[in-house]
Amino acid sequence: MGKASRNAQRQTLGVLTGFLAFLVSIAPGLAQPVESFAAFKERFEAVAVAAGIDRALYRSVMGPVSEDPAIARYIGGQPEFVTPIWEYIDQRVSAGRIARGRQAMAANAALFEAVGTAYGVDPYILGAIWGMESDYGAILGNTGLIKPVIPSLANLAHQRRGRVAEDEAELIAALRIVQSQRIAPDSLVGSWAGAIGHLQLIPTANLQYGQDGDGDGRVDVHRSLADALASSATYLRGLGYRPGLDWGFEVAVPEGFDYLLADRENFRPIRFFAERGVTRVAGREFGDLGTEVFLYVPAGTSGPKFLMTRNYLVLKGYNFSDSYALSVAHLTDRLKGAGPFVASWPRGTAFPGLQERIDIQRWLAALGYYDGAIDGRIGPITQAAYARFQADRGLVADGFITARSHGLLAQAAR
Repeated sequence: MGKASRNAQRQTLGVLTGFLAFLVSIAPGLAQPVESFAAFKERFEAVAVAAGIDRALYRSVMGPVSEDPAIARYIGGQPEFVTPIWEYIDQRVSAGRIARGRQAMAANAALFEAVGTAYGVDPYILGAIWGMESDYGAILGNTGLIKPVIPSLANLAHQRRGRVAEDEAELIAALRIVQSQRIAPDSLVGSWAGAIGHLQLIPTANLQYGQDGDGDGRVDVHRSLADALASSATYLRGLGYRPGLDWGFEVAVPEGFDYLLADRENFRPIRFFAERGVTRVAGREFGDLGTEVFLYVPAGTSGPKFLMTRNYLVLKGYNFSDSYALSVAHLTDRLKGAGPFVASWPRGTAFPGLQERIDIQRWLAALGYYDGAIDGRIGPITQAAYARFQADRGLVADGFITARSHGLLAQAAR
């Protein structure tokens, strides 16, 4: 293997390791198994059979599955530092990933054009998801990262990580794929969380949206890029993707702007924001002023700001993280030849640690601003609550939670 290949492999593994850490950091809740793994398998047999899984198949597939301690470690990780959105984007929308993506899409240009035309999805969005999820297929042969998904999903369901119904549904879906396609269980492979193939579709999405893109009579999103692209395009349409609609626009806002209008619960026409002085960056013009958008300020007043369309929320349907969705959106544009964001990120910002984030949520709840989970995960609900707190105290209500927020809330909660 040449030096360039070794460097590319190290970069790929480094990015994937970082992404694994991110997935761990957003896992919803600590694992709380209520029974032994053997007891879980025995109990779940009735659940699977009731869902249409043949009893003999269940026993043959699940019988050899054993408890995997690694799954519990993945779920239970609670890092003290949450990666800022700009570091996440830097790692995943790197110069190397952009270059590899342009090369990979050029090598499959006819396929991407055909899928885009057939399904009405921007092929560059599919290319960006491909890059984010499997580094354009580079990881699919890595047995350290890609393993049979039924054991992983069985362990996830046993661990009861806070999304029990969803994990059980994914396990049943994986069993149903094995049953309906009559494939060897070990051939259904994917990530530790059960996602499968080039664009990492979860089993339920494979069942509902899987497409035979290459016309060979079967759906195999792991071994067939055509199947993977067609399936993910269909999934995006099922999530509400609107053909011809951009994901959003980087914008600038004027001094004195009311940041309480940065509310993703209420879509407004671009005209609404333009009338309040919001403009596109770098002298660009808006197209249809009637397009419905919301204002997103992931790093407060001093970072890039965006008017997001409903297609941005579709990306969040694929993966609920804003860091992920904005990375896919940005990689989409970079693959098309666009440059980096115009505004700079506030890279010197200090952030609260886990206990401080829990304190922030607890104090916001005590002050009547927050009614969500007290779990230290800072997302749109916590940010909106903090923005209301800021507004009531005459501060710029951008909802950007930093280390300074802890002190302000501690003082207010006394």
